[in-house]
Amino acid sequence: MGTVPADARTAEVWRAFGARLRQWRRRAGFTQAQVGARVGYDHTAISKLEHGSRRTPLPLARRLDELLGAEGDLLSACEAADAQERAGDVQVVRRGPLPGEPAGGTLLATLPPGAVPPTALPAYGLVCPTHGRAGCTVPALADVSALHAAFCALGPDTRSHPALDDDTVHALTALLAVCLRADEERAWPGATAVVERTLHAMLRWMALPAAPYQRLLAPLAAEYAQSAGCLRLLWGRNGTAMAWLDRSLLWAAVSGHVGTQVAALSDMSTLARLEGDGPSALAYGGAIGQAAAGRPWAAAMSDLYQARGHAVRGDASRTLRHIDRARSRLDRIGERDEAEAPWLSVASVRLRVESGAAGALRDLAAATGDRRYALRAVDATGAALGLLPPGLHSARMLFLARMADAHACAGDLSAAQAVAGPVLDTAEINPSTLLGQELRGLHARLAARSGARPDGDDFVRRLAAAVR
Repeated sequence: MGTVPADARTAEVWRAFGARLRQWRRRAGFTQAQVGARVGYDHTAISKLEHGSRRTPLPLARRLDELLGAEGDLLSACEAADAQERAGDVQVVRRGPLPGEPAGGTLLATLPPGAVPPTALPAYGLVCPTHGRAGCTVPALADVSALHAAFCALGPDTRSHPALDDDTVHALTALLAVCLRADEERAWPGATAVVERTLHAMLRWMALPAAPYQRLLAPLAAEYAQSAGCLRLLWGRNGTAMAWLDRSLLWAAVSGHVGTQVAALSDMSTLARLEGDGPSALAYGGAIGQAAAGRPWAAAMSDLYQARGHAVRGDASRTLRHIDRARSRLDRIGERDEAEAPWLSVASVRLRVESGAAGALRDLAAATGDRRYALRAVDATGAALGLLPPGLHSARMLFLARMADAHACAGDLSAAQAVAGPVLDTAEINPSTLLGQELRGLHARLAARSGARPDGDDFVRRLAAAVR
């Protein structure tokens, strides 16, 4: 939920929605605290919605509509308020503070050795906002660096309206592909700084008065913000991750990019689960299917994230039902899906289904102590590893850590140690990353059982040193 801007027209729109929300809540006989508990928010957040000082996201409006029996009235009111706000263009992109802009520096000096942009787009699941899947040529690396420097040099007080040519758009799109690939292949921390510096420059461009840059840059800004959120999440910076993901949802809605909306909601569900907020994890998972209704690929993703939300709560029947539904949708996925979500070309829906199922089954085994779910998690992780394209080093290390943990949940300590050994040997472990968190869970389970395996003590101590 973002703060409503001070603009009088926009503020009145959300106050009107809040008044309608209050009417439906009172008609249903609920207090603000009761409504908040049922939708996963604190009662103070519901109060702010009713007073119109906070926007209501559409996924939340759907849940409130269903809870209060409004029969679509609240959802329609929220959609109307959102549409009226977006009609104000500049106000939409000036929501709330965002993470501070990283220090500058030449792009050529910042990129890791050997990093080069693709020669053409689409690349690494990214398409040019101007040319789409028809494709276009990317400038040479030196030109990409010069175009990026000129783009970022626009100051916050600039009043002129410089041209934003196709080459700059191509360069910015290709640069994001470089950052994502470098982080995946080398766990490159510098990717976050480059992405966020570019995002801050986009904010300045889109805030220029009477200029068309907001509509032109919104699709690319949505991709950059989702990537910034994902990178922050991978490195354990959860608060900053949510700020960027929230902004990504806004820009994706403005530009009508369903694939980016789904990606952002998926990361938000993961973030909520890692924070121990099960209701929100489930809500974000359900919102994926609502954001892309009628798309089998999105429905599969929605089922997966709901499966993970139910798994950490030990709800076996719902977890298994969502996993089965996700797998059953695979045969209905075709070429249209990659057109809507180009990032599926980097890691297929089938790979995502198997890796998500593995995580849910491992979490379920940990929550229930049932060895059967752990063994199924081992099989699903093995399937995911078999589908993983070459070069995705970070994902491979994460899957291996998950498989080792599944073996530990099954009571097979020797197998857990054998699988996790190469991860400790070849990966640089940062305790705050997702990989570090996976290994921390493995350490907790191995440490609890190591009394029965004296020969495993050395490995447990080594693992402890890596995750602390």
